[in-house]
Amino acid sequence: MNSPKNWLRRLGAAALVGSAMMTGAFAQDAATPEAPSGEPIKVGVLHSLSGTMAISETTLKDVMLMLIDEQNKKGGLLGRPLEAVVVDPASDWPLFAEQMRQLVSQDDADVVFCCWTSVSRKSILPVAEELNTVVFYPVQFEGEESSRNIFYTGAAPNTQAIPAVDYLMEEGVERWVLEGTDYVYPRTTNKILEQYLKDKGVAAEDILVNYTPFGFSDWQTQVSRIKEFGATGKKAAVVSTVNGDANVPFYKELANQGIEATDIPVVAFSVGEEELAGIDTAPLVGHLAAWNYFMSVDTPENAEFIEKWHAFIGNEDRVTNDPMEAHYIGFNMWVKAVEAAGTTDADAVIEALPGIEQANLTGGTSVMGKNHYISKPVLIGEINDEGQFDIVSETDGVVEGDAWSDFLPESKGLVADWTQPINCGNYNTETKSCGGAGAEEAAAATPAAEPAAN
Repeated sequence: MNSPKNWLRRLGAAALVGSAMMTGAFAQDAATPEAPSGEPIKVGVLHSLSGTMAISETTLKDVMLMLIDEQNKKGGLLGRPLEAVVVDPASDWPLFAEQMRQLVSQDDADVVFCCWTSVSRKSILPVAEELNTVVFYPVQFEGEESSRNIFYTGAAPNTQAIPAVDYLMEEGVERWVLEGTDYVYPRTTNKILEQYLKDKGVAAEDILVNYTPFGFSDWQTQVSRIKEFGATGKKAAVVSTVNGDANVPFYKELANQGIEATDIPVVAFSVGEEELAGIDTAPLVGHLAAWNYFMSVDTPENAEFIEKWHAFIGNEDRVTNDPMEAHYIGFNMWVKAVEAAGTTDADAVIEALPGIEQANLTGGTSVMGKNHYISKPVLIGEINDEGQFDIVSETDGVVEGDAWSDFLPESKGLVADWTQPINCGNYNTETKSCGGAGAEEAAAATPAAEPAAN
């Protein structure tokens, strides 16, 4: 694949505009920020640096180090330096919970940026609530959850999966393969999508659902099944929630069996620039991904972010991706909330975060909702021969993330609102109560997390 530097050349004009804006800002405020001093504010970074999810999560650790470094150059936060506390849960879901406890109880982290998979997030959730800490989760997921202590900066189904299905329907797709890794996020997302498709008039026999373990590599039989499913004369597509390094052999087998995007397009929710950087993308050209950000977005904000990233990491071939932008948004929202509260105290920061605005890298503004989900644009990208994405569809403005799906009967009557007077993550609008029967049914309907083979 070609270097991401080609994309920087295309973003040259935007970068010049951003540079001019920055120069003007410096001219107005030439004073050098005072060096931060005193007791450091600890920022926990809880991402897998080994195991099956390291292919995706290592970059999130790197971007957090960049953001912390930048903030310290601005004078820190509340006049104090920020200090990253990095741990490696090694794609081991129970270890996430142990290390969350260590970060908060032993390392005194005031905030934790963490996780990729839903099973790892669900592992740390009770610990975060017990210890009352602030957590930012940056990856697309299934929704059906709202915690007072977690702020969800990745996509919910209504800000990724459903717009992707709508796009494919407009392209004439009639048969659907819902292919996922066997854990919470794919199972719950596919449950939502299956109901959504049926509500749209898709027959049950035109929906094929399949799950494989983490790290799965023997794709020949399942890809043959997909090929046969798509050979009926109706246009078929794969909606992929395959996660981690299992994507590499999956796409290789598609190519081995001659399945091209013009035959059976794949739209992925867990494949971005970082994953493409590790494989030969030539056979993948034309396949799709749905995210809220792509490296190829042509804005001054994105050009500046990429330039800073390459300078920090010391490698112009390193790509950016959607969860990196989510951490960028979440980190800056946290900084603004701490400044507004005048303290890193969890209760004060949690109260300050709803309504906080932050410019995203696509040129719009994201807002932290009362349900602790953020608003974001939805983009559909087509893989090109440079290992990047050509944007083929984009929403008109941002879409507010839904905590509870309107397409599941057990959760359609629930809302999350962590402000007064509701102050509840699963408020039943029918019974006017917090944690009512609808919430219990919704919780029971969420599949239990299954541990990955490590």
